[in-house]
Amino acid sequence: MSFSWPWALLSVLIIPLIFAIRAWARRRRRRAAVRVTSIALVRSALPGRTRWTRKIPPALFITGLALLAVGAARPQASVPVPMTSATILLALDTSGSMCSTDVDPNRLTAAKKAAADFIESQRGGPRIGLVTFAGSAGLLVPPTDDTESLIKALDGLTVSRGTAIGQSMLASIDAIAEVDPSVAPTGANPTGSGGAGYAGAAIVVLTDGANTQGVDPQIAAQEAALRRVRVFTIGFGTTNPAPMVCDNSQFDGGFGGWGGGFGGRGRFDRNVRMIDEPALKQIAKTTGGSYHRAENADQLQSALDALPGSFTVIRQRVDTAAAFAAGGALLITAALSLSLWWNRPRTPTR
Repeated sequence: MSFSWPWALLSVLIIPLIFAIRAWARRRRRRAAVRVTSIALVRSALPGRTRWTRKIPPALFITGLALLAVGAARPQASVPVPMTSATILLALDTSGSMCSTDVDPNRLTAAKKAAADFIESQRGGPRIGLVTFAGSAGLLVPPTDDTESLIKALDGLTVSRGTAIGQSMLASIDAIAEVDPSVAPTGANPTGSGGAGYAGAAIVVLTDGANTQGVDPQIAAQEAALRRVRVFTIGFGTTNPAPMVCDNSQFDGGFGGWGGGFGGRGRFDRNVRMIDEPALKQIAKTTGGSYHRAENADQLQSALDALPGSFTVIRQRVDTAAAFAAGGALLITAALSLSLWWNRPRTPTR
């Protein structure tokens, strides 16, 4: 909890002042004590209350004053708030190794289905954009809430040579900057986008390999961190050797040395590059995101489904002064009411 006007907490000093005045008054009453001949007569004149009930009104009154003092300081609490205006950039690896069949029918097909299911599950929620990367990275679909256009773009994904993870992150930052003024593009000074907490945008990088060209992913991660954009990384695929098979529609024609003339399908026996897990974990750590490992289609779907809660729910400061003021006023009212009721004039019994 934080306070907008912390100096107002000094008003709580009125409480020890009340105790000091009360102690002074009691000392004066002792000096002006009156002698009576009958203790029974005094007891009959006192209200019929136990010792502890007499302390209830003062306790309520003091507690109410304390709450009013806290309310005057304008306390603010950090509470989780759903944010439908978030922006998610899915950066999908379309390198040749995505043709590996260690995930049925191959990694690319499984990734496309998982991404489509994820996009469908976010319908009506955050804006989603698509970036693809192989030897280079490019924005496929700008952030949008048009679910159909996103899923249609996934259907046309093709594989190519290379893996430019760092460049995909920079392309994602620029795509976010186009729709979110609080995030500076990669060519601008990110100082103006600083502040507490994270930006209302996140990048999800799904890859099955390691960066082979372009910008160093750690440099790109630092650029994202400066803009408060979290990067969530997913390492997809197994370490088991498997043939790489893609159908003809999944190639962009840039695989000359990998074997042409494959009719309706292409089959390769090239070793699959290992996932660079340390690099992916460091990217997530640098930006405040998290790393997820997925060795099959179900694990990939689970990893994607678990992500929205991390970046579509943000913590927001809410002013709670009214609650403290209301509570304080209620306690003081209760204290005065009880005191008046218990000390009301009573008709003497005969």
